[in-house]
Amino acid sequence: MFFQRFLAAISLIAACALPTGATAQFSLKNQASTGASVVTDQVRAELLAWAPDGVQAGQPLWVGLQLAHIPEWHTYWKNSGDSGLPTQLEWTLPAGITAGEIAWPTPKKIPIGNLANYGYEGTVLLPVPLTVAPGFSASQLEIKLKAAWLVCKKECIPQEGDFVLTIPARSSTGLSSSAFTAAFAASPKALEAAGSRIDVQAQAIKVSLASLPASLQGKTLDFFPETGGVIEPGAAWQQAWQGAVWTAQVPLSAQRSESPKRMPVVVASGDTAWRIDTPVQGAWPAVAAPATMSPALEAALKANAALGAAPAVRSDAPLGLLAALLGALLGGLILNLMPCVFPVLAIKVVGFAQQHKQKARLAGGLAYTAGVLLSFIALGALLLGLRAAGEQLGWGFQLQSPAVVAALAALFTLIGLNLAGLFEFGSFLPSRVASFQAGNPTANSFLTGVLATAIASPCTAPFMGASLGFALGLPAWQALAVFAAIGLGMALPYLAASAVPAVARALPRPGPWMDTFRRLMAFPMFATVAWLVWVLGQQSGIDGAGALLALLVLMALVLWSLTLRGRARLVLATFSIALGAAGLWAMGQNVIRPLDSAAVAGAPLERWQAWEPGRVEQLTAQGQSVFVDFTAAWCVTCQYNKKTTLSDIAVLADIDAKKVVLLRADWTRRDPAVTAALAQLGRSGVPVYVIYKPGSAPVVLSEILSVDDVRAELAKL
Repeated sequence: MFFQRFLAAISLIAACALPTGATAQFSLKNQASTGASVVTDQVRAELLAWAPDGVQAGQPLWVGLQLAHIPEWHTYWKNSGDSGLPTQLEWTLPAGITAGEIAWPTPKKIPIGNLANYGYEGTVLLPVPLTVAPGFSASQLEIKLKAAWLVCKKECIPQEGDFVLTIPARSSTGLSSSAFTAAFAASPKALEAAGSRIDVQAQAIKVSLASLPASLQGKTLDFFPETGGVIEPGAAWQQAWQGAVWTAQVPLSAQRSESPKRMPVVVASGDTAWRIDTPVQGAWPAVAAPATMSPALEAALKANAALGAAPAVRSDAPLGLLAALLGALLGGLILNLMPCVFPVLAIKVVGFAQQHKQKARLAGGLAYTAGVLLSFIALGALLLGLRAAGEQLGWGFQLQSPAVVAALAALFTLIGLNLAGLFEFGSFLPSRVASFQAGNPTANSFLTGVLATAIASPCTAPFMGASLGFALGLPAWQALAVFAAIGLGMALPYLAASAVPAVARALPRPGPWMDTFRRLMAFPMFATVAWLVWVLGQQSGIDGAGALLALLVLMALVLWSLTLRGRARLVLATFSIALGAAGLWAMGQNVIRPLDSAAVAGAPLERWQAWEPGRVEQLTAQGQSVFVDFTAAWCVTCQYNKKTTLSDIAVLADIDAKKVVLLRADWTRRDPAVTAALAQLGRSGVPVYVIYKPGSAPVVLSEILSVDDVRAELAKL
C-alpha cells in the first residue's frame, strides 16, 4: 500500500510547489515613495522620457508611463469596452512646457464571458508629447506625474502612483528610445476619411472604410471604436470587402449612451493599425432610458431602511484567535465522523491491528499526526497563496477542478483494487522500494496522514466554518495556526489510541479476520469512487462521468494484465496498455471539459431557484424572507442535508407557510461571486445555510442541519 500513498503525497507536494505568489498583497493605492517608478503586486509602472536633442523649442520631446503587467492582468485603452477605466495621467510641468494627449498604442480585445474589453497585457508604454515654448532656458526639466490605472484579472484593483523625473535640458536623453520607438510603431497610423463613412441603422452601424492600404484587401481586420458606449464590444459582428472598401456590420449597444457625429475608429492587421476619423450618416435611434426602479420596489426599499435593515454580513460575533483555534480543533475532531474520511481511517484500523509493540504503535500515531498536520498547513498555505495571487477560492477548492476529481477517483480505484486482492504493489515495485516499504511502517503512517487530509479537506464540519472564514482574514502565521488546529483535531483520536495500550488490547488478535476485513474495506473505496464520479458528472456532464468510468475500467484491465505470468503477461499487458492509452487520448478531454454553464443554468431546480448576486437584496427589499443553501456536489455533508432536513415534509411546509424564497448557490465549480458571498458571511467553505429576513441581520445555521433547528428559525420569521 506504499505506492498509492506515495502517489497521493507526491500529488499534494507538487501542488504545493506551484508558484502561488504567497507573499503577494493587493494594493488599492500604491504607497511607495515618490520616484520614477512604482511597483505594486500586479504592475510595475515607470515614468520614461525621450529627448534625443535635449529640451528646446521645435525638437521632439516625449514622456510616457510604462506599465509592465504580471501574466493574466491587464489595464485599459482609451475606450475600455464593456467595463474598466482608461489610465489617467495628470502632469505638473514648469512654465513653458505643455503636455499633449496620450498617443494610445493599438489595444487588444480581451473577452470576458460574453463581454469584451479593450486593453493591454504584457508591457505597454503610453507616450505623451511635450511642447517647449520658445525662450525656455532652465538647465533641467522636472516632470511630475500623478497616474491612476485600473488593473484587472477576474477582479479589478484601482491603483495610483506619484512620479518625478528630472531630465537635463542641454543634453540628449535617449536611454528609452527603443521603448518609445516600439510604442510609436504600435500606435495606429492616421488616414484621411475620404470616402469613409458610418451609416446608422436601427440596431447596428455599418462601417465603410475606403482609404485603407491596398495590401489589406481580402484580409480579416480587428476593429476598435474610440468612442465608448455605442456598440456591443462582445457581440458577434460581420466584416467583408466590397472591392477596395472594407465594411463591417456592428451591433448597437442596448444601453447606448452616445450619439456622435464623428467616430474615430482603429482597424488592425497583425502588428500594424490605422486610425480614421469617420463621419456618421443618418439619425441615431433614441438613447436607452436610464434604469429606474418601480414605485413598489422603491417603497419597499424605503420601508426596509426604516426598519433598520442590516447589511448582509456575518451574524455571529467576531471570533478571537483563541476561539477560532478551539473551533478548528473541535471541527477537526468531528471530521473523523464525516463519510469522506471513513475509507482512509479503515486503512489505519488494519495497520493498527498489525502492530504488536506499543512503541511501534506510538511511532505510527505520531507519524500519522505529523502527516495530517503538515498536510493541513501545506494546503492552507496553498489556499492563502492562491487567494493572495488573485484567485477567488475557498476551503475544498481542489475539488472544483474536474482533473483533481478524476485523479482522486483513479487513486481510490487503485486502492480498492489493491485491498480487494487483485494485485499487490510489491510485485510492481523495485526491490529497494519494496524493502523500504516493509521496513518503514512509520513512513506509511505519515503518507496515510497525507492521504487522509487530501480526502477530508473538502468537508466542513460544525465549528470549522466560522474558524476557517476568520482564518482567511488573519496574518499568515495565525491563519496557518488555525489550519494546524484542524489537523491536530482530526489526528487526535488516532494519536490517543496509539498512546493508550488498552485500546490495542481491546482489538482482536491478528488472524485470518484481518484479510477478510481488508477485502471488505475495498467497498468503501469503491463507494468513494462512485461519489467522485457523480461529482464529476455535475462538473463535466454525463459524457465526462461516462468517460471516467471507461478509463477506470481500462486502468483495472492494465493492472490485472500485469499480474499475469509468462507470454500471456507480455501479450495482454501490451494490448491493455495500448488500449488504455488510446482510451485516454480519445476520452480524456471529456473528463476535464467543464459542463456548459448555460446547460447548468437551465437545469430544473423545482422549488429552488438559482442564486445570483443581488438576488437576495432584491427579494428582501420586496419584503420577502430568503433561505440560501450554499452547496457543492463534492460536499458530502451538503448532499446529506439536502436529502434529509431540506427534504423534510415539516420543514417544507413551514417554508411554504412563511412564503420563504429558496435560493441555491452552487459552488461545485469555481464561482468568484459565490466565493465573495461566502466571505461576506465570514465563511470560506460549504455547506453554509443562511436565512435572510427583511430588516434583520442574516442568520447563519449550523453545517449539520437538524429539522428542529431549521423549524425553530423559520418560526421566528
